[in-house]
Amino acid sequence: MHSDTEQTIPTRPEASGPADRAARLAVTVFPVLVLVAGAWGLATPDVFAGWGTNVPYLLGIVMFCMGLTMTLTDFKGVAQRPWAVGLGLVAHYVIMPGLGWLIAHALGLSPQLAAGVILVGCAPSGTASNVVTFLARGDVALSVSVATVSTVLAPLITPPLTLLLAGAYLPVDAGSMMTDILKTVLLPVLGGLVVRLLLGRLVDRLLPFLPWLSALTIAVIVAVVVAGSADAIKSAAALVLLAVVLHNGLGLALGYGAGKVARLGPPASRAMAFEVGMQNSGLAASLATAHFSPLAALPAAVFSVWHNVSGALVAAWMSHRARATGAASETSAASTCTTTTATPASGSASTSTSTSTSTSTSTSTDQG
Repeated sequence: MHSDTEQTIPTRPEASGPADRAARLAVTVFPVLVLVAGAWGLATPDVFAGWGTNVPYLLGIVMFCMGLTMTLTDFKGVAQRPWAVGLGLVAHYVIMPGLGWLIAHALGLSPQLAAGVILVGCAPSGTASNVVTFLARGDVALSVSVATVSTVLAPLITPPLTLLLAGAYLPVDAGSMMTDILKTVLLPVLGGLVVRLLLGRLVDRLLPFLPWLSALTIAVIVAVVVAGSADAIKSAAALVLLAVVLHNGLGLALGYGAGKVARLGPPASRAMAFEVGMQNSGLAASLATAHFSPLAALPAAVFSVWHNVSGALVAAWMSHRARATGAASETSAASTCTTTTATPASGSASTSTSTSTSTSTSTSTDQG
């Protein structure tokens, strides 16, 4: 039997199916798609003139796709592990908003950019965090639960947090923002979940295509956002990139640290890293465009590219470290077992069995 720190890596039922393979490929290709879309928007801003009003509807498509991938099991996971999910939720909505405010102050960002960075921090978990957690050999069940709850609660948490932290920079209409999140996030997610429950077999066939639809839609959102602030990007791009890299990197590190301090175990700590450090930048871009300006949406557009690049790199490093640690532990276990068996003493057979069993149990702990 495994303790919390000696667990195998939980996966969703479709973790080894075509839907998961499509999701992993989409996450890998996604940064390239977004970079191309951003370059297109920067080079030909006139093509996307007037598209800003369509961003909330495009985000609704992304969130509907997210709802289609959800099942009731995702919500059962919340009831089964309330402490871990609650910790992930608090860490997400404390660490990232706080970092956004600190970074905006430290870098002396303009009011528009500062509000945009803070809004990214106040958004719920990123839609790709579950897949990246899987690639990192993390606790996927916990990742799904935290992402689900943070998304469902976003209408109640994101607006007041944004008002509290960004209100000093720009006027924030928290009530209107709450309504927009309900319309563009919660309703599409719930609609997708209902469709999944009613038309499960049909949706199962469509699952491999949903990550690509989401990736392409977010790429279009990025193109629209970049086109809307093309004139300001040349002077602000380097500073925004620095803010985004700091925001994301510190979020990943502090999220992992929160899991470690709470003794959730290495797989759960890896999940916490991505649930804290990866944001729903599509929502942040949509809200910034609607409530602030296209320039305020620029941090969200850059974050959309960067957190997928950094997430994939960190996941690969964590996965490699977990495999290397597991192999080293198995070698140590075999060596201990052989040494004990070779000892010429009375009762050596029982000693060998006891040592082997104990070592086997301890080596199931993933130290990544």
